[in-house]
Amino acid sequence: MFLAAGGMSEDTPVAAGDEVLSWDKKVHDFGDVSVTDGPLSCSFTLTNNGSEPITIFEVVSSCGCTDVKWTKKAIQPGQSGTISATYKNEDGPMPFDKTLTAYISGVKKPVILRLRGVVHEKKKSPEELYGAVRMGDLGMKSRTLNAGTLRQGLSTSETITLANLGKKSLKLAFADVSEQLTVSAEPNPIPAGGTATLTCTVKADPGLYGRQVYKATPVVNGKKASAPIEITAWTQENFSGWTEEQRKKAALPYFDQSTFNYGSVKRGEKLEVTFHCNNRGKSALHIYQADAEDPALQPVNCPDIPAGKRGNLRFTLDTSRLEKGENVIMISLTTNSPLRPLINLFVAGIID
Repeated sequence: MFLAAGGMSEDTPVAAGDEVLSWDKKVHDFGDVSVTDGPLSCSFTLTNNGSEPITIFEVVSSCGCTDVKWTKKAIQPGQSGTISATYKNEDGPMPFDKTLTAYISGVKKPVILRLRGVVHEKKKSPEELYGAVRMGDLGMKSRTLNAGTLRQGLSTSETITLANLGKKSLKLAFADVSEQLTVSAEPNPIPAGGTATLTCTVKADPGLYGRQVYKATPVVNGKKASAPIEITAWTQENFSGWTEEQRKKAALPYFDQSTFNYGSVKRGEKLEVTFHCNNRGKSALHIYQADAEDPALQPVNCPDIPAGKRGNLRFTLDTSRLEKGENVIMISLTTNSPLRPLINLFVAGIID
C-alpha cells in the first residue's frame, strides 16, 4: 500500500544480539519547571529478558550539567538495573534536551536516553502553560504527539502533560480510540488546578508501515471533545532477529539520484516524477510504503525490484496545490532492506 502523507521516544524492547532489553522509558520529560526548583533527578529501568547476564559498561552524559550513576554489577536474566541522572538546572531559563549514551554488553549500538524539559524564570500558572488547546476545562500545549520510530513486533510510547484548568476535579475518559493505541492518564480524576501525565502507547500493526496517525478523543466529565488527540508513529521493519546470512542476502537499493529537480514550471501543471533504482542485493527489494510530506505529490507505481535488477519509482506532482516560488518535497520510502530501511528522496523546483 502506498500513501502520500505529511511528516520521542524510541521503541522498546531493543534487540541486543540474542538478548532482549526492555526499558520502562527512554525519555524522561520534567515538563515545566523553574530555576528555583534546583537539581532535577530521574531514573531509567532496564530489564534483561535474555538468557545471559548483561553489564552496563559505561554511561556518558552529553554535557557536564548532568550527573549519572548506574548499576555496576551484572544484570542476570529476568533481573533489572537502573541508570539514574541528575540535571543540575544551573543554566537559567531555557528549554533543555540532554542525552545519556549507555554502552551495554551484547548490544551492537549504544542506547540513547534523553532528559528534557523547559526551565522558566518563575513559576507559571496552569492557564499560562497549558491554555493553548482547551477541551472544556482540560488544557494542553498541543493535541499532537510524535511517538517516533516503531519497529514491527514492538511498541512505542510518548507522554503529554494535561492540566485541569477548572475549579472542580476532572474525570477523563477516551472514545474512538484507534486500534493498536492505548491511552491512560495519571492521576485520574485530575484535581482542580492540577496536572496529569497522559501516556500514549502504540503497538505495531503487521499490516501497516511508514507514517501512521493514531487518534483518541477525550471525554471530559462525560462530555466528548470536538477534536481528537493525534499520535504519529513511523513503522519500519524489524530486522533484529535476522541472521548474518539473511542480511548478506538482503535487498540493497541504490538510486541514481536522491533529488528530482523539475526546474521552473507554471503553477497548475501536472508533472511525472521518476526515480531510478538499482537493487544490488541478493533478494527482491520491496517498498512497504512511500510517504510524501505534501499531498501534491502522489505515488503512482513503486514496484518490487528483483535482485540485481533496475526499476523505476513513479510519482505525479500537481503543482496547482503548491505555493509559488521554490518548493522542496521529501519522500520517505519504508523498505525491506536492513541496511536502508528508510530512504529519503526529494522533489524540488520553482513554481512560477
